[in-house]
Amino acid sequence: MTPPRPVHPRPSVRGDGLRIGLVSAHTSPLQQPGTGDGGGLNVYVLEVARRLAARGHLIDVLTRRTDASDPDVVTVADGLRVVHLQAGPADAVAKGDLPSHLCSFSMQALERGGDYDLLHSHYWLSGWVARRLSRRWGIPYAHTFHTLGVMKNQALAPGDLPEPPLRLVAEQRIADDADRVLALTCGEGRLLHHRLGMSGARITVVPPGVDVDLFTPDPRQEASLGPRVTTALVAIGDAPLVLFVGRLQPLKGPDVAVRTLATLRETVPDAQLLVVGGASGAMSGRIEPAELAAQAAALGIGDAVHVVPARPQEELAVLYRRADVVHVPSRTETFGLVALEAQASGTPVVASAVDGLHAVVRDGGTLVEGHDPSDHATAIAHWLTDPAATSTAARAGRDQALAHSWDATVDRLESVYGAMAATSSMAPAARPAA
Repeated sequence: MTPPRPVHPRPSVRGDGLRIGLVSAHTSPLQQPGTGDGGGLNVYVLEVARRLAARGHLIDVLTRRTDASDPDVVTVADGLRVVHLQAGPADAVAKGDLPSHLCSFSMQALERGGDYDLLHSHYWLSGWVARRLSRRWGIPYAHTFHTLGVMKNQALAPGDLPEPPLRLVAEQRIADDADRVLALTCGEGRLLHHRLGMSGARITVVPPGVDVDLFTPDPRQEASLGPRVTTALVAIGDAPLVLFVGRLQPLKGPDVAVRTLATLRETVPDAQLLVVGGASGAMSGRIEPAELAAQAAALGIGDAVHVVPARPQEELAVLYRRADVVHVPSRTETFGLVALEAQASGTPVVASAVDGLHAVVRDGGTLVEGHDPSDHATAIAHWLTDPAATSTAARAGRDQALAHSWDATVDRLESVYGAMAATSSMAPAARPAA
């Protein structure tokens, strides 16, 4: 059966350009990172999509419509579109309920039609979709997990619920089936091999990047701040500033950041904490800003903890430069994008010694074993009280970031995509049953 042609035909690709469908079913790259389910995945998809399109590829990002006013297609740039598919209500849906809408998402994509050379899915929900689309369209697919259920279950925060068996089964099937799995770090590659039984021949390490032109120590790049962030910075003044950026959920450790500040102020009494992000996850896996404020008040540091909503990348760049230390006390990370952005900005990082952060934080900061606030506070105090060491770390962190530009990421992706397109002789009938 011939796959249906797309409802909205694309222009011809330029040169060796490919037609690529990026599947991001559960969150749109247009969503603000740090809110809802938006995070580093959103940044990754948007940054690579823009650069792939600029290199002559035609990119569609297939995502779920979350607002009735979302147009069917948003043209983001020449060669780059975000395609909204109706799957369930046109509203935010809890991530735990999204699997029940994946069949609708797949059917919408099939009815729309596709003339892609390949698919690249992001997160396990999207991988479930890509498996089915690749069979119907007779094209290969690559997959990036971004996080793995087995990894999250090994590092549950107190009170957090384990990932459901459905996710673990789906991730195993994606690992068994995908033409290529793109690991974010060597550590993730080893996990895919040892825990999911993947052959190294189908694993390629493609680290995410950082916008080294936006995130820079150069203060001349300053952008205007939103009023809430401005108010917080005015209150902080010139005091030593510790910055936490991320979704407010136990996995990311904002509660650890607050307890760390309470300990830190025993030696640096005027230190302040700025938390930038929004509550995320199911009720058992999210932390409301009011909870952090109550925690700070109970510890006697209510006037030293400032919580503001997630900010656009341009504003984050300013905050990274203003901070004296960026704190990343995550209980697990596949890749520490916040730590990389901070180092690109010349700001030392104190982070948990988990796999994804081992790959990012080198001489530009400190890795701390465990989540004891005393240990994290000691590491932060070092950077606040040793200007010479801080200056050395700033240069080292910047060098580390320069080696992880988004252009380097896209270079690797193009190599993988080109190999997949060149070697694919796959027909729909040749694929195993879904």
